Amino acid sequence: MAESPLQNPKQPKPLRGYHIKNMGENRGKPRIYLEHTEVSPAGFQKGDRYDIHLKNGVFRIEANPNGARKISGKIHKTTGEEVPVIDINSEKLLALFDGMAAIRVMQRDGEIFLLPLATEVKKKERLNRLRYKIQNGIPLEIGSLSHGGGLLSKAVHEGLQSAGVATRKGFVNEIRPELLDHASFSDEWESTTAPIAAPMQELAFDDMAMRVLPKQDGMEMGLPCSGASVAGRAKRGTAQPEDHPEVGHLVVAALVILAKANPAFVIFENVIPYASSASASILRSQLRDLGYTTHETVLKGEDFNALEPRNRWCMIAVTQGMHFSWDMLQKPEKKNVTFSDIMDDIPDDSEVWSEMQGLKDKQVRDLAEGKNFRMQIFNADSPKLATITKGYARVRSTDPKISHPTNPDLLRQITVAEHAKAMQWPPNVVAGLAKTIAHELMGQGVLRTPFVAAAHLVGESILNFAHDGEFGMRELVQVIQDNIEDTASMIVSEIRAPLAGVKYEGRVTVNDVGMVIQDIGGGVGILHKSSALSDVALGEALVIQYPSVSGVPLIKHLDRPAPAVTPELVAAQRLDADETAAAVAHERQEEQLSMFPAAEEVVRSRPSFGPRM
Repeated sequence: MAESPLQNPKQPKPLRGYHIKNMGENRGKPRIYLEHTEVSPAGFQKGDRYDIHLKNGVFRIEANPNGARKISGKIHKTTGEEVPVIDINSEKLLALFDGMAAIRVMQRDGEIFLLPLATEVKKKERLNRLRYKIQNGIPLEIGSLSHGGGLLSKAVHEGLQSAGVATRKGFVNEIRPELLDHASFSDEWESTTAPIAAPMQELAFDDMAMRVLPKQDGMEMGLPCSGASVAGRAKRGTAQPEDHPEVGHLVVAALVILAKANPAFVIFENVIPYASSASASILRSQLRDLGYTTHETVLKGEDFNALEPRNRWCMIAVTQGMHFSWDMLQKPEKKNVTFSDIMDDIPDDSEVWSEMQGLKDKQVRDLAEGKNFRMQIFNADSPKLATITKGYARVRSTDPKISHPTNPDLLRQITVAEHAKAMQWPPNVVAGLAKTIAHELMGQGVLRTPFVAAAHLVGESILNFAHDGEFGMRELVQVIQDNIEDTASMIVSEIRAPLAGVKYEGRVTVNDVGMVIQDIGGGVGILHKSSALSDVALGEALVIQYPSVSGVPLIKHLDRPAPAVTPELVAAQRLDADETAAAVAHERQEEQLSMFPAAEEVVRSRPSFGPRM
């Protein structure tokens, strides 16, 4: 018979309450004041005793009949009944929450947890992950939503790598499996890349898939623009982009996935009208609440010597603490370009040339009816082209055409290779694709150079953050000698003295020059005297509690790391030392009997390998 969740001892305790509390202050010290429904759901009443337990950046109030602290009470101003109160007013005890305006308070049976806000935790997690990877030369995982043919993805990887940031492709979401299949043969696709061929909204609300969705260091995405583009809205007669039945709501799914993947930065692109949509407003506001700052601009093809004036809205979202500014965007020197620079060598008598009389007749009818639909014809000397749309293969009247070099009556379509080169991409990005799909892939893609430049700028922001950012390496206050300062600063950012009655749980990260630092999470280290912790090993997990300020601490050893040197080796070294000493004494005796004077003894100090890590 299957075991009921109520009978399963491994089942976590249910949540009894959840509150967001502002950090208070009393006499210049931080204060957390809990009363009534912030205390009683955990089963606490006035007079109950408890202990405070600090571990992994979590502040836990734990019921204990013999605990060091006692719950007080007060008369509720509305009901007149006595309610339980927990009042914590200690700068040292609340060090985990320094600089935070609010925290979470969660109640379970017999326990109350004080934790940083989930958004703060996620923000620090992604920044720490980013910094660690950059400082250790580990490639950043870059995820992709609405991947399409992968042009934005290619530009982002190229730009980041040109700035000196190593990258690899993380998960890739695209609704069309044939485009994912094509992308899988690209250079940036790796064996670890996870293809997700599904509607974005299906992925976002698939609990099983989202549980195992890997964290990403960066994300790039271009949500489908059909709902926001002028042509798309005109075609469907929608009043707003969000009315599009297939893609108008995708910002919701995108935000759900972004929140789960928790990237340190995100690169968005879309048509310019999208920036004025309700979706963009939701995007900005929710990213702000998730701990990002957003930076928006329009990337113009003409600023990057592109033949096609494909202007795109670009939003860069970076985690608070990273610096980014569009003012530093590098634009190339202006060059004179013409269609001849990218033109394929097509014979004058090729079958691709035709009069396209049907389209010419349509132009005449449109003009007669007052419609301003004109054919757009270009030649080898044209300094720019009209935008080549994703439906270009359908040979429509308003899409750009190329005139014959000698016969003005003949026209042709732009080839797939020319389409790619007009967007500053090598033709091999669409190699192997049918003409219709190739034009569609390019038509809904991005120009290469502007987005490479944007990603390069993001790369510089990443490197600046990793080495000098707000959340980067911070110098530790001089609490121990200089020779262990660098070691400690890599482990914790703030050191506190222990308080009586508090259980501190964590690993020993520094053990030298008479001091022990215990990392309790959240960037906080507890400083102990080695004389009080004589039987403590570096890296060992401990629970330490001082019964009084001057008392001997109670120590619980949670584990013992394997010794670097076995007792057998230590014994062998001692035996060898004894034998060596005996041999030296024998040699000196021999020298005294010889005709040569004894050589002056050289006393060598014990070699130092720096602080014990």
